[in-house]
Amino acid sequence: MPATVSQVMTGVKNSLATITGLRVFDFQPDNINPPSAFPQLDSVEYHGAFSGGDVRFNITVMTIIGRVSDRTAQASLDTYLSYSGAGSIRTALEADTTLGGVAKTLVVSRSANIRTLAIGEAEYLAIEITLLVHG
Repeated sequence: MPATVSQVMTGVKNSLATITGLRVFDFQPDNINPPSAFPQLDSVEYHGAFSGGDVRFNITVMTIIGRVSDRTAQASLDTYLSYSGAGSIRTALEADTTLGGVAKTLVVSRSANIRTLAIGEAEYLAIEITLLVHG
């Protein structure tokens, strides 16, 4: 039986929670307190194999690092985007490609949209990391 959306989102949140100091959610929170990250479901593809055997979840992990003018945010950008290391988002997500046993596998595709994001009257540095989860 394929994973549910809730199971996948919770699994992504749990993987991100292994990064020390990163506040994580399994949905977009009402209030942003950087650094924080949460998954957003982009799409679900149902028929990747015969009889619905490969349901695929396309997910974007939104990561809000900190205020643009903060030097710590600029340094954290490098850590979060690193290929490996304790603060690497890619490493945290791919450390358990089954998301605690709910998925068949996953792959982090890319980091994109490294940009500023206006929240209230503040400008924050944000990145989007895309992943494909095979449920």
